[in-house]
Amino acid sequence: MKISLDWLRTLIPTDKSAAEIGALLTGSGLEVEGIEELESVPGGLRGVVLGEVLTCEKHPDADKLSLTTVDVGDGTPRQIVCGAPNVAAGQKVVVALEGAMLYPSQGEPFKIKKSKIRGAASEGMICAEDEIGLGTSHAGIMVLDTPLANGTPAADYFGLGSDSVFEIGLTPNRADAASHYGVARELRALLQQPCHLPDVSKFQAPATGASNISVTIEDEQASPRYSGLLLENVQVGPSPEWLQRRLRSIDLSPINNVVDVTNFVLHELGQPLHAFDADQITGGQIRVKRAAAGDKFVTLDGTERTLKADDLVIADANGAPMALAGVFGGKTSGVSNATTRVFLESAYFAPAAVRRTSQTHQLKTDASFRFERGTDPNMVPVALQRAALLLQEVAGASITAPVVDEYPVPVQPTTVRLRLARVERLVGQYIEPTQIRQILTDLDIVISEVSAEEWNLTVPPHKVDVTREADVIEEILRIYGYNNVALRPFNSASFLAKFPNPDPEVVRQNTARLLSGQGFSEIITNSLTNSQYFEKESEPNEALVHVLNYNSAELNVMRPSVLHSGLEVVRYNLNRRQRDLKLYEFGKTYHRQADGQYQEKNKLAIYLTGNATAETWQHKAEKTTFHDLASVVQQVLSALGYAAPVPQPVQHPYMAGGLTLLVQNQPVAQLGAVSPGVLKRLDVSQPVWYAELDWEWLMRKYKATLVARELPKFPEVRRDLSLVVDRTVTFDQLRQIAQRTEKKLLQSVNVFDVYEGENLGADKKSYSVSFALQDPTQTLTEQAIDAVMQRLIGQFEKQAGAVIRR
Repeated sequence: MKISLDWLRTLIPTDKSAAEIGALLTGSGLEVEGIEELESVPGGLRGVVLGEVLTCEKHPDADKLSLTTVDVGDGTPRQIVCGAPNVAAGQKVVVALEGAMLYPSQGEPFKIKKSKIRGAASEGMICAEDEIGLGTSHAGIMVLDTPLANGTPAADYFGLGSDSVFEIGLTPNRADAASHYGVARELRALLQQPCHLPDVSKFQAPATGASNISVTIEDEQASPRYSGLLLENVQVGPSPEWLQRRLRSIDLSPINNVVDVTNFVLHELGQPLHAFDADQITGGQIRVKRAAAGDKFVTLDGTERTLKADDLVIADANGAPMALAGVFGGKTSGVSNATTRVFLESAYFAPAAVRRTSQTHQLKTDASFRFERGTDPNMVPVALQRAALLLQEVAGASITAPVVDEYPVPVQPTTVRLRLARVERLVGQYIEPTQIRQILTDLDIVISEVSAEEWNLTVPPHKVDVTREADVIEEILRIYGYNNVALRPFNSASFLAKFPNPDPEVVRQNTARLLSGQGFSEIITNSLTNSQYFEKESEPNEALVHVLNYNSAELNVMRPSVLHSGLEVVRYNLNRRQRDLKLYEFGKTYHRQADGQYQEKNKLAIYLTGNATAETWQHKAEKTTFHDLASVVQQVLSALGYAAPVPQPVQHPYMAGGLTLLVQNQPVAQLGAVSPGVLKRLDVSQPVWYAELDWEWLMRKYKATLVARELPKFPEVRRDLSLVVDRTVTFDQLRQIAQRTEKKLLQSVNVFDVYEGENLGADKKSYSVSFALQDPTQTLTEQAIDAVMQRLIGQFEKQAGAVIRR
């Protein structure tokens, strides 16, 4: 949600800086995720001031140049060479001082520097309007008629004040702050400074009106309050500059003056409005009702939608839908350039009704965002009056009928009992009752004191999330300040169960440090993902865990694999030319079992793509390979105490080849290349190596105990063999033969070369293998070494059909 500081100051005058306000709001729970500085013109005319030409003479060496002295208000007149034909002594002009950066209407920005022009020093520039981005004229310099002092910033003269825009991460429970006035109310409590609603005292509506629109609420539970106002003589057209500037500051595009006013009031007061073309309301009647199942309705975006019986609609006298209540308007009843009569709607709809319709039709609008979370029923008439006054101002509208306000059962405020002792217990610190009273009063919560220790509170309807004593205490703590709760000298915690040994979190952190130390970056991705990744149109995946009330069709299931969410991160980086990636994530997957139960699994995912090493003058860049990935996985398993997993061909639905590593006959890791089909579906443009470790099983079997042994005193011996075998024989088979043959002295087996060629014969290949032999009790003799190698050769020949190349 975007909030303009300049707009905010019209509701709560404050001289606090944007940074100070941002810190206050974040501390109270309205997290300011960023502050963007907006300027009316690029550069904000910094370094550009008003000046007065004191003298003006012809340049001695140029007929078309003038040599001037200009007073810029600092007591030191500047000599400026000017080429404008209209410059003269006594003029008030716009002067760009040395160091100012100018952004002309056309061309590249440039910086004003002290220079010499035809031998004469020039210490600035007298500006034309196009040179400072305020117009297109270059006929001459700007000559001003103003009593402002020399040296006054030009931005002040032209009214080009900058603005700061807050990006607030609004949590779902803070519907009360989903507007500029809502944030102003928050600042009122934080600053103990009054805020005010826009002035609507000039609003007047006639007591009677012959052609008014009547309103009937047929579902009072879904629509407790519905107000409307008929406006005539409306002239639809572009909005004035101030209104367009307000909307643009919060990233809204102006449409026309009627729609812009409704959007303006929504973001100012938090109350959604909708404007109907009154001439399109058949029968002059509005019915707020449930739709008939199967009704067809074309929304403003031109999409025909099939309605359901649960959809709340705004219909005409014949029951034909004109809008989805609180969500989206209809195409035929919307305001157009030909509209002259407008019926302005301001209503309070039940959150559940709006959310159901929004979810059903996958429509997310600024109006539904607020109605779903809960709006203020008491703001309905205020917003209507505010919009009507603005339409009188910007569209020449006339109020020709009385306000229609159907409110059969008024929404009552919530009553809560507050015990002051409970405040201290939950906050952990004593707060003076007078301060608590001030905070509650600033939050519009009315106090009826029952006793010195207990109060009855009346909470206004706009505080939709405050329904219990604990909620009230949270409100008190927010405004009191979390940082004002002092830590005690001796903090302690009590618990019933011992911490697990080993602590899974410690093991996870150690593994993360291992990976980060090798240049990997940790990512955290969304547990919600798109079901289309995992199922075909004709074959729904019964193992998927579906989200019932999802906000987006792209986030409608809990992920059954961490691969796809990680690939979205890879795609995001590739699209920004970050092609060499080493990523890992600890995450959960979610599965629906055949018996209807649900299961969560912890996984460790590792991703490699692009180059393994960057290109330098010493060597060329090298692409990542399967062995780079396998090496990392082996290091992780070794660090966890699983040193010798057994490999076998991978069987993974999203991999095109690779290995599955077994520990105790349990597949603990699957690694290989992501299949091209998956990469294409995710729009990933280069190969990706992927490993998925069963972190849950690894933690369950992990033992923190370490066994240390003395380093061998006797040297290790290496012997090499070159084995010619059938092409189907793998190195792993040779390794297993060697380990079975010599269990005492053989320390390791490694392949250092593989060769295939015509000299070997068809379907043959050659492995060059090294063997490390060591006896921890004595130095190995040549006889002992030869005996071991002869046994190995014999078994290779017998079990693998190997031919030893000599």
